[in-house]
Amino acid sequence: MKTRLRQGFVEASARQARLAREIADVARQCHARGWALGTSGNFSAVRSEKPLRLLITASGVHKGDIQPGHILEVDGNGRVIRGSGRPSDETALHLTVVGARGARAVLHSHSVFGTILSEVHSADGGISIEGYEMLKGLTGVTTHAHREWVPVLENSQDYAALAQTLGETLRCDPAAHGVLLRGHGLYTWGRSVAEARRHLEILEFLFEVRGRQQGATR
Repeated sequence: MKTRLRQGFVEASARQARLAREIADVARQCHARGWALGTSGNFSAVRSEKPLRLLITASGVHKGDIQPGHILEVDGNGRVIRGSGRPSDETALHLTVVGARGARAVLHSHSVFGTILSEVHSADGGISIEGYEMLKGLTGVTTHAHREWVPVLENSQDYAALAQTLGETLRCDPAAHGVLLRGHGLYTWGRSVAEARRHLEILEFLFEVRGRQQGATR
């Protein structure tokens, strides 16, 4: 029994270390591509479902310098279980996405084109994107003729209220692969860090195409 418990602990620790490395790698990649400059953006992955444990980037860390040691473990209420520092102020939004979508990873970027388009299309309540081959990089999409709707929500510093609005939006738009906060940035997710990263790359590519096509104006 002790041997099995010890083995389980070692395996859990190894999984946590691997997830922390993946999260830190994605954060640095986003910084390098201009999607998470300075301390902007936050990134998370589910370590366990029962009880819910989320690994998430600590607040205030420059994303170009982030390391696995900057990744915190929080519970289902956003309380720090392991690690040093304060979790992102937007932890409640990550937990909302995990609960509503069954996501295993949630990524939040602050790109130039995502920010501009969120302002340009805020009155429409979202951005409609269709006709691009790159849409097939989104899970479940098999044709360029797919119409992807990316909701745009009003930004708020009241994260409890924003989390509630986000949850309602995800229930109303079950096919959405991402959500934009106005003047803020993109939230996307996946069944793994790799899938979430793919969705992030696809959506950011499409935002840049639309932004350049429109000249970022209507």
